[in-house]
Formats: sequence, C-alpha cells, structure tokens
Amino acid sequence: MRGVRPVWICGVLLTLFVPNLAQAQADYPSKPVHVIVGFGPGSAADLTARVVAQRLSTTLGQPFLVEIKPGGGSTIAAEQVARAPKDGYTLFIGTVAVIINGLLQANPRVNLATDFAPIALATSSPNILVVNPATGVTNVKELIALAKSKPGQLNFGTSGFGTSPHLTGELFNLMAGTEIVSVHYQGSAQALTDLLGGRIQVMFSPASTVLSQAEAGQLRALATSELTRTAAAPKLPTVAESGLPGFNTSLWFGVVAPAGTPRAIVDKLAGAINEALKNEDVVKPLVAAGLDVKGGTPDEFAAYIASETEKYSSVVTAGGLRGKGP
Repeated sequence: MRGVRPVWICGVLLTLFVPNLAQAQADYPSKPVHVIVGFGPGSAADLTARVVAQRLSTTLGQPFLVEIKPGGGSTIAAEQVARAPKDGYTLFIGTVAVIINGLLQANPRVNLATDFAPIALATSSPNILVVNPATGVTNVKELIALAKSKPGQLNFGTSGFGTSPHLTGELFNLMAGTEIVSVHYQGSAQALTDLLGGRIQVMFSPASTVLSQAEAGQLRALATSELTRTAAAPKLPTVAESGLPGFNTSLWFGVVAPAGTPRAIVDKLAGAINEALKNEDVVKPLVAAGLDVKGGTPDEFAAYIASETEKYSSVVTAGGLRGKGP
C-alpha cells in the first residue's frame, strides 16, 4: 500500500491541474501579451508587429505590447523569447534573418524551426533586382549573359554580410551559374549610393529602398525575387518568370511563440491574426510600406520555415559561408 499512495496523490493533483490548465487556455488572453521585435523602430518587422498587434488588442480584448530589442540580426531577441514561458504571453516576430544567422554560425544559439511554435506568416517583401543603367542590361537574361561574359568583373552590393539581399545574390549566382562578386556595406543606403555612382553594378534590395530611383530612371529594375509579383510593383516580372524558374526569396515576417506553447493558444492566435490580415485598416498601411500581406495556418508556416531553412542551407554550403556568421 505504501507504494500506491504517491501514485494516488499524483493522480489527484493531475485532476486538479488539468482543468485549471484547460481553463487558462480557454480564457487566453487574460493579461497583456508582449510581442518582441528584433529590429529597430520603423523597420518592416516593427511595422508588421505594430499594425497587427493593434488589431489583436481590439479583437482579443487585451493589450498586445510591441517591444523593440534589436541586435545580432534579431538573434538576441529570438533567444530571449525562445526561453520565455510557454504560455502565449511572449511572442516574437520571426524572420528569415534568424534562419540565415543560424546557418552562418558555427554554433547556432537559436533555431527558428525547433525553438519556436509557428503561428502565422504575416507579411513579406521581395528583394528587387536593380542595375545601374550604364550596364546596358534591360532584363534578367541579359544580366546573366553579361555576367557570364565577364566572370568576377561585376559586383553586387548588399546591406551586410549574411543579410537577405546577400543570400539572394548568392542564390542568383548559384542558379544562374554566374560569378557576380558580393560587396558588403553597413546598410542599404551606402550600397545604393555606390550603385547610383556606378562603383557597383547590381543590387538586390527591398522595394522601399530602390523603387523610387527606378521610377525616376536613375536605376533599372529588372525583376522581383518572390515567386509571385508584388503589389508594390505589379508590372515588374519575377526572377522566376524571367529565366530562373523556382527562384524565390523575400524578407518575411511571421508570429511565433516559444516551442511547447499549447496548440489551443497557437490556433486561437492564428485565427485572430488571419482575420486581422483581412481588415482594411491593417492591409492599407502594410501595402503602402511595400509589404505583401500573407496569412495561413500554423502548419503551413512551419512547412514554410522548413523549406526556407533547406533553401538557404544549400546556398550557405555552396558559397562556403558556414561558420562565418556573427
């Protein structure tokens, strides 16, 4: 009998705990929710978080508070959230940067696929392939032909080593069989200055950075990097339809929670986020900022994260970039 008693006590405690846990999930959220962003104020990640959080505060009846904690390409914020309680009250704006940083690091500190519970993909922004008009190039096929005729003589600027524009350029080289040399800057603005000045010839950059110069004729926009055309430039073809089928990269932003967060909470948040992304008050500011509105289920987002990890792993391996991250 002595061996039975502890088991009986555990059973009683479990019957008391499980209903309370179920009730807590049903009542979620019952207090403010913190949404952590790993990039600075005014960034696309920040804008996505604030616009969506404002709508969630209205629909779910509790404040969704956005907190900016930049550093390490959002890795610092990611680490903090990965170790937060698994109760749905600390969320993170996950981005492709977390995947890329993990692949570049010799000893990754955080893994977007395993340390988080995906909730919903919220927004994305393609990289726009632009060239200096002096190249004489007017489309993707001409750029590939020029690059192959001058291996190692063309340069593409990036906003920094390991950024999405950098890996997009490396993927372009890999798929096109070209040798356009990467030149890394401290940000898009510096790279853009050298592109306008003709010191570099090619650049992949977010739409918000280069479309105005392209419209003014200072740069020539050739294509967008996502599989589908962007609302920010609907007449601009994709790289995939311009000669490199399957080419697909973007800066994307989705909501995730610490791994182990109850599925009932994940599903409730996913439903609310997807409803928010259909609301015109949410869509208008996002589209105006050059972002494409996404959405989808937690399982779809998980599959997307897995495919992004596989794709960039191939690029990092082919470019010999592993172990060179921050």
